[in-house]
Amino acid sequence: MPEAKLKVLLLEHTPNPENVVAMSAKLCYSASDVEGLKGKIEAKDQKAFVEKLVSIGHMSPIEHVSFTFGIEGISRACSHQLVRHRVASYSQQSQRYVRETEFDYVIPETIKADPKLTKAFEKNMKQAQKAYDEAIKALGERGITGENASQDARFLLPNAAETKIVVTMNARELLHFFRVRCCNRAQWEIRAMAYEMLRSVKGAAPVIFKDAGPGCVKGKCPEGKMTCGKSAEVRAKFKKLS
Repeated sequence: MPEAKLKVLLLEHTPNPENVVAMSAKLCYSASDVEGLKGKIEAKDQKAFVEKLVSIGHMSPIEHVSFTFGIEGISRACSHQLVRHRVASYSQQSQRYVRETEFDYVIPETIKADPKLTKAFEKNMKQAQKAYDEAIKALGERGITGENASQDARFLLPNAAETKIVVTMNARELLHFFRVRCCNRAQWEIRAMAYEMLRSVKGAAPVIFKDAGPGCVKGKCPEGKMTCGKSAEVRAKFKKLS
């Protein structure tokens, strides 16, 4: 039962995303037909125009481009936070159809810092695996097999159990996602995942995501009295991703 490691892959994205954004925005104000507009967009660098769109908050054209991620090494606790973001599509590894013969798990750093607590944590993971296996066996003896057994035995698995998920979001939702989940006040696991997602899209759409990150990257911290008080440090961290 090895410890799970976070891995984020950008699987696919809209081709030429910033050209798509520019064409979508300019169509609103152009008398040109779509084919003619496409030619004009492709013949000119759209960086300055897309930067202007983002800076003035004209966000609807940005919804036309999407990004698909493959994510593994996160806990079920983390994925439950992730799916609260409704403007997205998710396909998650099923604990009903995939038998957890030896489940991986995520250990919080606060627990790993204490050897005694780590030992107790790992013991509980092994006990959960044992209880799961015993449930599968007992159900099988009663003629309950396959997904019918797994769907009930999974109730014995912990929030720490590792999961894999494919996520698709449009760029506007991603900007919102990074704003709230890259923040120091976000839970540590989803924050680490969001940071890796942001890192992976920077190369694909550097203009769209130029100032992406927590709310304090572009101005005053939006958390008010709940601020972490480290805005300068956070800005420096995300500037390095530019």
